[in-house]
Amino acid sequence: MKAKIEKSGCIGCGLCTDICPVVFSMSKNAYAKVNVDIIPTDELDAVNEAIESCPASVITVEEE
Repeated sequence: MKAKIEKSGCIGCGLCTDICPVVFSMSKNAYAKVNVDIIPTDELDAVNEAIESCPASVITVEEE
């Protein structure tokens, strides 16, 4: 599974990076970015929490 962030809608709040720093981090432009190509299995719950918590609703997950 792959995580994606709709960059144009990201507000840069950093909540996803607080919830799941293995998968998400903040870019130099202060917007969230995805750190991994494939989500590690043990991080799926945290990624789902980040999706549900994102105030801009810009995080999605796709099957490979």
